[in-house]
Amino acid sequence: MGAFLDKPKMEKHNAQGQGNGLRYGLSSMQGWRVEMEDAHTAVIGLPSGLESWSFFAVYDGHAGSQVAKYCCEHLLDHITNNQDFKGSSGAPSVENVKNGIRTGFLEIDEHMRVMSEKKHGTDRSGSTAVGVLISPQHTYFINCGDSRGLLCRNRKVHFFTQDHKPSNPLEKERIQNAGGSVMIQRVNGSLAVSRALGDFDYKCVHGKGPTEQLVSPEPEVHDIERSEEDDQFIILACDGIWDVMGNEELCDFVRSRLEVTDDLEKVCNEVVDTCLYKGSRDNMSVILICFPNAPKVSPEAVKKEAELDKYLECRVEGGSFNKK
Repeated sequence: MGAFLDKPKMEKHNAQGQGNGLRYGLSSMQGWRVEMEDAHTAVIGLPSGLESWSFFAVYDGHAGSQVAKYCCEHLLDHITNNQDFKGSSGAPSVENVKNGIRTGFLEIDEHMRVMSEKKHGTDRSGSTAVGVLISPQHTYFINCGDSRGLLCRNRKVHFFTQDHKPSNPLEKERIQNAGGSVMIQRVNGSLAVSRALGDFDYKCVHGKGPTEQLVSPEPEVHDIERSEEDDQFIILACDGIWDVMGNEELCDFVRSRLEVTDDLEKVCNEVVDTCLYKGSRDNMSVILICFPNAPKVSPEAVKKEAELDKYLECRVEGGSFNKK
């Protein structure tokens, strides 16, 4: 939903960094949309004794950017500062982390609802969230909505998050139990995601808890044990990317680009540009997180790329692309 521009806004926001054995790059572009509603978080080294942990997330806002912006600044604090996450003593266990992530989502959602009510319910925006919390031993994939994250391990897609769409049987059952319906694959015919932060117009069914509403703020959390030998990279992206590229396609694309450049920002820019040319009409955001065993630049791949560029240049200069 949302209006479109006459021509896409192609300026990109970029960032990159490294630490804890990870390197990351990110790129976001407004594209054809009238407003940029995406936001992102990238933090290497967390406070409170979690210096060896890192957190990355992409938020895809809808009906405004307020919820996405607020989450990008505050969600991590809500996750790591609640008692469920901290546990009783020492480093949090896997169960502590998973429970703490869930509690953090429910807490920030309730917090935003109270803030919105104080402003007399002026904010109708919502946001998906997809993220990873990476500890020395585990990668925790976190998903609420239809943005998506995937792990490339041993040159293949090893894991990817499931999109929360209203037509999914379990999501549909919850929506109907809350007195709603799924029409044209949308909640009550209007919202295209069945889980999100914000969207408080869909969270006011009396007698139902926060996770039983038409739209649930509850994330799905998966813990995956890290494999130093085989883990290569993680991609987090909003649906503006996934609308036009499948999991394997994007995984292969990123892997092939990493063989010709180690500039992760550049790779992310190429993903965004490719999706624009493939017809994506949405805001686009992508974060690429590389493990130590990510593909390395290969002289053969670089040479092949240079040869292809030269060949295309000659074809263009020779005018053969302009002939009918």
